[in-house]
Amino acid sequence: MASKRDYYDVLGVPRDADEATIKKAYRKLAIQLHPDKNKEPGAEEKFKELSEAYAVLSDPQKRQRYDQFGHAAIDQQYSAEDLYRSVNFEDIFGGLGFDDLLRQMFGFGGRGGSGRGRDLQVEQAITLEESFQGKEVEVRYWRTEPCGHCSGSGAEPGTKVTTCATCGGRGQVQRLARTPFGTLSQVGVCPACGGQGRAIQTPCKTCGGQGRDRKQRTLTVQVPPGIEDGQSLRVQGQGEAPQAPGGVPGDLYVLVRVRPHERFHREGADLLSEVPVTFPQAALGETIEVETLDGPVELHVPAGTQSGTVLRLRGRGMPHLRGAGRGDLHVRIRVDVPAKVSGKARKLLEELQEELGEPESRRKGRRGLFG
Repeated sequence: MASKRDYYDVLGVPRDADEATIKKAYRKLAIQLHPDKNKEPGAEEKFKELSEAYAVLSDPQKRQRYDQFGHAAIDQQYSAEDLYRSVNFEDIFGGLGFDDLLRQMFGFGGRGGSGRGRDLQVEQAITLEESFQGKEVEVRYWRTEPCGHCSGSGAEPGTKVTTCATCGGRGQVQRLARTPFGTLSQVGVCPACGGQGRAIQTPCKTCGGQGRDRKQRTLTVQVPPGIEDGQSLRVQGQGEAPQAPGGVPGDLYVLVRVRPHERFHREGADLLSEVPVTFPQAALGETIEVETLDGPVELHVPAGTQSGTVLRLRGRGMPHLRGAGRGDLHVRIRVDVPAKVSGKARKLLEELQEELGEPESRRKGRRGLFG
């Protein structure tokens, strides 16, 4: 496709559609475009487009970014794993055989299978400064690994293992399921051998025939500069062990949570902060020092600046996660008015008020500019 269509148009829902409406629309259209049912040219591409739209609009954070910045906020910030990570396709389609199809199309994990272990997810909290600079973090988590006693075979060492009679060693069985939308072909894990393709005569005494043990692991992960709250880092091969020998382990996804900052608010690669100035500074103009994530810099406040004015410091925001350069720092000016003033200050302010020529109608009933 030359250019991407609006996600709301793809799903056929209004921009204020709630979660249930979006889910219902996706399920209906996905069933119509399922490759086993729809043989029209381009059906598979439409199915992928539809699934991408749902992955974004069903996630509150991704939807907010899309509503604000459009496709650029998604394409430049999320990998395929990040995009589909939060979507539970099995919950949407139940037993209609979509989960394996979607996994094949998009290459993401989920439930795992006989040839691949399950993916895991852990959360890691970092500060905004750590997101700015990048950091190595240690994550601790539990995962299943091949049993050390039986080397992952599930059988007590020295005992006999035979081929599963139900699946013929394939670990999977195929069946046809009748649904309200027609007959769909489903491939699932063999119920007799649990996907292993083997029949164990004497189960391992350590793992009970599972071929796996549960252990806690500590892993060092590099968090890149510019990562945002809610984005995931994929560590290949560090998930659960496969259910059968010869399979591959799943992946570990580290879900990064960036803690709120007391001074800066983040919008993509841009930062927003608020800086107080005095009335004379705002009226006369002055160069002030403001804090950034990489040290103080000078900012010129023009004469006559009003409270609420936003001034921009180019290139003083967050690093772009996928690209060169940095965002901007937007500084909102807040003119501070003192709650109490001395007698001398009051006199000077009243003289200033007279000099500025404030109309009598606006001064009626007030003693002065600050009281």
